Amino acid sequence: MSFQGKVAIVTGGSRGIGRAIALALARHGARIVVNYVKAAAAADEVAGLIRAGGSDAITVKADVRNLDDVKQMAALAKEKFGRIDILVNNAGILRDNYVTFMKDEEWNDVLDTNLKGAFYGIKVVGKEMVRQKSGRIITIASDAGLLGDLMRANYAAAKAGLL
Repeated sequence: MSFQGKVAIVTGGSRGIGRAIALALARHGARIVVNYVKAAAAADEVAGLIRAGGSDAITVKADVRNLDDVKQMAALAKEKFGRIDILVNNAGILRDNYVTFMKDEEWNDVLDTNLKGAFYGIKVVGKEMVRQKSGRIITIASDAGLLGDLMRANYAAAKAGLL
C-alpha cells in the first residue's frame, strides 16, 4: 500500500483515532493536514512525528462545525501541497447525558461536530476531488449508529446519520 504523492486531511488528527490514521497514512507516504480545534500542542507533536518519519505535514486549526473554517483548511492544504486526495472525517465529540436531561447545547454540539462537520468536509473537499477527477473520502462511524448507546442519544443519532 502506497500513498506516495497523496495529500490527506485528517479532521481531529491531533489525538486518538485521528492521530493513528494520520501517522499510518504518513508511514505509507501521504502528506498530512493535521486538523485540530483545541489541542495545538498535540497536533504539533503529530506533525513532528510525521516529519521525523520522512513525510510532510501541516497543522490547521479549524472547527469543522464552521463552513468558513473548513473552506480555509482546504485552501491551506491546496496552498501548501497543491491538491487534496483524501479526506478522513474523523472529528468527533461526546456530551454524555440521559436524553431526558440532555440540554439542547449538548445535542447540538455533538450533531454539529460529528455529523454536520463531515457534511461540510464532503461539501468543500468533494468539489476539489471532482475537479481533480479523483479522491477518497473516509468517514468514521460507529456501531452506536446502529445499536444506540447509554447516555449518548446525540452521539448515536450523529453516527446513524453518517451511516
